[in-house]
Amino acid sequence: MTETATGWGRWTGAYLIVVSLIPALVCGFVFGAWQPSDIERYDAYTAAAPCTADGDDCLRTLPFTVGKTVVKDTGRSARYEATLSGPGAPSWDGIVRFGDPGPLLDRLVPGDRVTAVVWRGTVTAVAKDGVRQASADEPRDEAQMTAGLGTFAGLVAALGLAFAAASLAGHGGQEPWTWRSLGRPLLIGTAVTCVGVAFPALLIGLPWWVVPAVAVPFVAYAARQLHRYRVRGLTDSSPAP
Repeated sequence: MTETATGWGRWTGAYLIVVSLIPALVCGFVFGAWQPSDIERYDAYTAAAPCTADGDDCLRTLPFTVGKTVVKDTGRSARYEATLSGPGAPSWDGIVRFGDPGPLLDRLVPGDRVTAVVWRGTVTAVAKDGVRQASADEPRDEAQMTAGLGTFAGLVAALGLAFAAASLAGHGGQEPWTWRSLGRPLLIGTAVTCVGVAFPALLIGLPWWVVPAVAVPFVAYAARQLHRYRVRGLTDSSPAP
């Protein structure tokens, strides 16, 4: 190996290490801050009782009047909103955002009277004539999907560090350590695995830690097997002496 190739491999390896810090930081943020905050918020919301006095950590049901609604189903610019105004103290006026048009938002028209649940200064649900719709700000128990994102970020960081180690060892850019041979299939497989574990876990109601507990060993095993398969293919295709 030439000195130039060795220097290039070291530079590439160092670059990959630095780049891998980004998904590593994302992973740390998801599991260290984002997910615990969401779990705490959901637990506090489900434990909150109807208000009997002033306070923000209870569920306050207030009457509101619908000013206008926005139901826009156009891809990335989709908007589902209702502008509410209401009297009383404490009062809350403003725009409430929803994740979809139904079952209530698409029925509302300006002037409709509704009741809304306000928790910690945020409207979490709107109801009218027995029909209730949660707002986009209502805490949800979706820790499995958050865990899927954090697990994916962590595995991407590990993938980047593996390619960094290969580059520092002088194998970067050589089969099987290429984007086409290992990088792309492992990245796609990691994404599919994380979603494929997180979404069923959410539907079934499994604990969030099931996601990394299943996805990480599976991806590690798949990466090992793919690497062995690529190396064996290179050995079989090499010319006989």
